[in-house]
Amino acid sequence: MSEGFVVRGLRRVRKLLESPGPLELEGKHLGRVRDLLRECAGGVGGEVSVRQRAALLAETYQHLNDDGRTTFLSTIANDFGPDPESVAKAHADYQAAVGTDRQWTAESALRKAMRSSRLRILTQFNALPQGVKFLVDLRADLLRLLDKDPALRSLDRELESRLSAWFDVGFLELQRITWNSPAALLEKLIQYEAVHEIRSWSDLKNRLDSDRRCYAFFHPRMPMEPLIFVEVALTEHLADNVQALLDEHAPVFDAQRASTAIFYSISNTQPGLRGVSFGNFLLKRVVDDLKRDYPRLTSFATLSPLPTFRRWAESNPEAWAKAFTDSDLAKIKRRLPPEMAPVASAGDLASLLSAHNWAADEQLSSALRSGLTRLAARYLLAARKGDQPYDPVARFHLGNGAHIERLNYLADTSSRGSHQSYGMMVNYVYDPDTIEENVEAFSRSGEIAAATAIRRSARD
Repeated sequence: MSEGFVVRGLRRVRKLLESPGPLELEGKHLGRVRDLLRECAGGVGGEVSVRQRAALLAETYQHLNDDGRTTFLSTIANDFGPDPESVAKAHADYQAAVGTDRQWTAESALRKAMRSSRLRILTQFNALPQGVKFLVDLRADLLRLLDKDPALRSLDRELESRLSAWFDVGFLELQRITWNSPAALLEKLIQYEAVHEIRSWSDLKNRLDSDRRCYAFFHPRMPMEPLIFVEVALTEHLADNVQALLDEHAPVFDAQRASTAIFYSISNTQPGLRGVSFGNFLLKRVVDDLKRDYPRLTSFATLSPLPTFRRWAESNPEAWAKAFTDSDLAKIKRRLPPEMAPVASAGDLASLLSAHNWAADEQLSSALRSGLTRLAARYLLAARKGDQPYDPVARFHLGNGAHIERLNYLADTSSRGSHQSYGMMVNYVYDPDTIEENVEAFSRSGEIAAATAIRRSARD
């Protein structure tokens, strides 16, 4: 009887919410959504009505604009958190019980009081057929909208905690993606590639050829949505130029002769999973897979961008003076084209490099090489964001035990490479004999493992 009453109520709410299909959430529509959320939090009705209610709320949310979504999320954050009075009473009871036989019962009561109804609502969304993807996208919205309502931060923390549990690496599946994978999945690779744009289907086919590998982590509830993927080139040397590595017209290398695996692109695909870390597990699983298939592989390295190098350099003019010697400046001045503004000091170089296609000028780019390499070495070894390296890619690889092996000048001459890092790229090497030692030193004291040549460049 009560079940039928709930279902009839849901039909009335659906009719109200779907007509006229509000972009914003206010008035009676907000009231109905709040009622549905309250029923979600209270677990009203049976399994069928629970799912119908969650589906209706999800459908409503997806039709809202940003203002409407902010109101929707703020309602969950503000109206369904822990009850302050219950928390205060449970905390006082716990403090009074510490050291007595009642301590553990009081602790359990305190945990229960602090558990918010928001978790019950989120869990009911999770039960929908596309519920996991819905929650991942919902968190992406949360991250965009946090500044509009500080209360959203509590909801974000709870949702991040839930997603971390649901996307534990033990639940994820490693799959190799090939040219024979479903077209819909291949389209996702093109869409999600975040490091080196996939320009065409022939470009993608080249990246999936016999001397290439692509691996991705998938969640069982999101089988056609790669969470993170890595692209690998099998070579016999440490790659130093990404355009050469991705050349569609280059001959296909015999993978059985490969001694080196180059990880040249790692792309996180779901903004809503920010803070949920599984990239390090992906690399370890891929290394194991490659070693099994290609026993001759002895070196595992990256060809990585320095995505914030230019931003840092342009905001630290004093770093140029330390990196470019008087001899460097004299050479640069001699090789400047006559139409270019003169360079009086190293501080003028940032403006010069932003206003001129200097990389195409062989003599000028040669004169800039030593100074830019020193500048990049100092950026990697000394630039900090808090107590971590300034560069996000460096934070990832150094935190996973790699060491900085080599800087590669003009290794990415694309417009993106020039804009991010003056074309500079870096090789991080994963040496099985030193990975654990590097991880320990980096996590304990922030010590950066780097080849002698890198350290020398930073000191010169």
